[in-house]
Amino acid sequence: MDRIHTIGRRKTAVARVYMSEGKGNIVVNNKDAKEYFTTDTLLYRLNQPFSLTEMMDKFDLKVNVNGGGITGQVEAIRLAISRALCQLDESNRGVLKAEGLLTRDPRMVERKKPGQKKARKKFQFSKR
Repeated sequence: MDRIHTIGRRKTAVARVYMSEGKGNIVVNNKDAKEYFTTDTLLYRLNQPFSLTEMMDKFDLKVNVNGGGITGQVEAIRLAISRALCQLDESNRGVLKAEGLLTRDPRMVERKKPGQKKARKKFQFSKR
């Protein structure tokens, strides 16, 4: 198997994942995944595609991720991993799609408009 390159996005986070055969090492922005994502919930989300397809500890990942917060980043990585597993074997698609891991979440923060306090909130209006 050669190196598989995929991209995942969520909100403003963009993750580039390079997957190759290995022992399950995950490096995120030149740090170990356990060091980068400190909570168990984030690590669970990171490994979710592997556990669903029963491919834990079979691939090494090198991940570059930027933008957004830590939750958006881990979900962008999860999407990229799911896409890579589908490239590897098309039979993984059904399992991952049923869990909603192949869906891109397009929700982003609405921009602030001029003459308003926030995106939709207005300044207080005085009639007299």
